[in-house]
Amino acid sequence: MASTTLITNIEGLVGLHPTDAVLRGQQLASLPMLHKAYLLIENHEIAEVGSMETIDRNRFSGSHQIDATGKFVLPGWCDSHTHLVFAASREEEFVDKIKGRSYEEIAAKGGGILNSARKVAEASEEVLFAAAYSRLQQISKSGTTTVEIKSGYGLSVEAELKMLRVIKKLKERSSLQIKATFLGAHTYPPPFKNDHAAYIKLITDEMLPVIATEKLADFIDVFCEKGFFSPEETEQICLAGRAHGLPAKIHGNQLHLSNGVQTAVKLNAVSVDHLETMDEAAIACLAQSDTIGTLLPNAAFFLRMTDPPARALIESGAAIALATDYNPGSAPSGNMNFVVSQACIRMRMLPEEAINAATINGACALQLQDRCGSIRPGKRADLVITQPISSLAYLPYAFGSSCIEQVLVGGDPII
Repeated sequence: MASTTLITNIEGLVGLHPTDAVLRGQQLASLPMLHKAYLLIENHEIAEVGSMETIDRNRFSGSHQIDATGKFVLPGWCDSHTHLVFAASREEEFVDKIKGRSYEEIAAKGGGILNSARKVAEASEEVLFAAAYSRLQQISKSGTTTVEIKSGYGLSVEAELKMLRVIKKLKERSSLQIKATFLGAHTYPPPFKNDHAAYIKLITDEMLPVIATEKLADFIDVFCEKGFFSPEETEQICLAGRAHGLPAKIHGNQLHLSNGVQTAVKLNAVSVDHLETMDEAAIACLAQSDTIGTLLPNAAFFLRMTDPPARALIESGAAIALATDYNPGSAPSGNMNFVVSQACIRMRMLPEEAINAATINGACALQLQDRCGSIRPGKRADLVITQPISSLAYLPYAFGSSCIEQVLVGGDPII
């Protein structure tokens, strides 16, 4: 594509936030929009925005032009929580769940995270890369332009490093903005089930030094949950990660009141993710912190769990983001459009709140708010152009239908 692209006659240019600050409380419902607008892209970045009433077309006579009559232009989705690198799907467990078997029962017979770990251990780096790259292409077509990818299906020095090297290769090959998260503390592998200290030592003494040397991760994550990693173990692992320059992102309060929120806030974690199980103390703690609560409605939907209390979190003043949790066991979809729809339908978020949570707040949860998540000159031109639609609310309203006509990543078209 030409180095200069002009998008004209935009029905609504969405997400013109004046700052890159995370949105919370009533701010989350504020989604600045310019009607009948144009947007100029130069050298992969947003160069200029304005009203069609003031446009001087002679200035842009040599530009490639896109006519967006009747269409909305939004920032690309920022999916701040995925497990996109995995070796195989787990639909047999899906059937077990339909038959009434619990998460714990499935795990007890070798399913769950350990199932994926076995398959990752058997797969080559090349096979993992090819499958993950295909998934990246798929999610980009549905509007995701920035994505976080975790390890955590390795659970050994060799396999965790293999996953992180795959993610590093994805960063090099893909045009999407990608952040890598080290999740060696996803669960305890069987040999360490009764010797937690030995596995933690493996993480801190053998995995982290190599990860730091090879620059394989941007964050560290721990599954702080009953039956997995305790708050004390979570803190120990995250502090070791911090010593290697990795900020924390915590899995917390998914299955139980695990103290994951309080632990994340104590550690000044960038985000604490899941939050299906919350009480007033956890909500108040999060609201009084800088930690972002990332809600993953796909997981609650797929596992038939109670949804995170989005309204209570918003009204408390907590900062929240939305993400897919794309993984083979509990959220086998990377479609952020469905996440935004679920946020509105199931969690009673306003369309403006859901879109903000999936764009600028998702970017903040990845510490990329200066590059993406909103429409502002100087940011990368990661954009979603809708089909002609009647209003912005039509996006989450029309769940299951694709309203996207074109996706631009760095100004270049994906679809």
